[in-house]
Amino acid sequence: MARRMVSLLPRWRSRTFSVHLDGDRVHFRLQESPPAGDAPAVFGAVTATERCYSLLVYSADRIQKAKFYSGLKDKLLAGLPPQCDLSHMTSHVPHSRDSLLKGYFIKDSSKNSASTERFLEHLQQHDPVLVCSYSRAADDGAWTQQLWSEDLTNTSKCFHLVPTEEPECHPSILNIINSDVFYSFQEALNILKQCGDIIPEATSVLQLLPSGVECRSKADFPVIVLEGLDATGKTTLTESLRDTLGAALLYSPPKCLSPWRARFDQEPPLIRRAFYALGNYITAQQIGQEGLKRPVIVDRFWHSTAAYAIATAVDGPVSSLPHQGSEVYLWPGDLLQPDLVVVLTLDPEERKRRLKNRGQGATQEENALERDRLFRLRVEEAYQRIIGPPCVTVDASSSADQVLQNVLRLIQAKCSL
Repeated sequence: MARRMVSLLPRWRSRTFSVHLDGDRVHFRLQESPPAGDAPAVFGAVTATERCYSLLVYSADRIQKAKFYSGLKDKLLAGLPPQCDLSHMTSHVPHSRDSLLKGYFIKDSSKNSASTERFLEHLQQHDPVLVCSYSRAADDGAWTQQLWSEDLTNTSKCFHLVPTEEPECHPSILNIINSDVFYSFQEALNILKQCGDIIPEATSVLQLLPSGVECRSKADFPVIVLEGLDATGKTTLTESLRDTLGAALLYSPPKCLSPWRARFDQEPPLIRRAFYALGNYITAQQIGQEGLKRPVIVDRFWHSTAAYAIATAVDGPVSSLPHQGSEVYLWPGDLLQPDLVVVLTLDPEERKRRLKNRGQGATQEENALERDRLFRLRVEEAYQRIIGPPCVTVDASSSADQVLQNVLRLIQAKCSL
């Protein structure tokens, strides 16, 4: 365990820390000299009898880190005194890819913090976490952070805390590439291979994968992808296009992965996103085979995988997304590209009415869309920012036949069908 701290400490001083507090993010940084101004806002309501701590999950083993973080909140709620309040916390080195660490900020209001510290010490010794304690100076009220050493025989150097501005980009953006969104078959494959010992179903999925990826930029016949949120009429349209064009109809994720979707939906984002990324490559192989003899219609593809993952990785308004033109929107270099991507859009209230009339259980992501208007807006905007090929938006509020005719005109104009 000592190695993980040794590798992290040289850049500790450069880190920015963010605490999610009452819907806002409060940020602070470290410096060696006492600050001249106010303390970070996260400490504004801390009384003289309360103690503050933080835990950040840190491990070179990405699978271990993802699995541990997914269960950390429950572990803290079970082990800490009930007077402890938890807030989500992150730490990152500005502009440094893969530097994001996730964890929790703890405010302990119990009368005796000894129980809290014993529990945190146990975590520090046995689990992939870094623990910090925070103290306020009696003379000037300045706050300091102390990173606990792993052997607990001594403590590392104290740093003073200074408020800092909102980061230039959302910190989660630093870890999106090949963690939330995968940009090659091999990167996603590596994650699932590492899961074989802890997720038996991963072996079954691996057996379905192609032995390698034959990178074809285009199929022989046109490939049209239909995207859109649930209840926008996507299923009706894909089936109508299949019949009208004499096309093959494929799905992403492919139906062969259906037996394992519920299992992987329970996993942390790193593993879940790798599973769905590999589904795109299975679909691409099917497209290549069918596209030799007829047009191909695809019900969702990489746009969905990427848009939902990006919108989930960040929080807040659309402005939190990676900027337009960012590399996170680039199409994977080894994934077959469609000729046309159509995104069906619908007024939110009409889409809600259609969902209700369906009488079907909503997916986890559909529930998130319903709860969080900003999440829906981030998904819709992420769709539009993906490069290679871009999306063409079609209003799905008309009759099913009218939408079909509109899309057929698009296909004729862009795909020569």
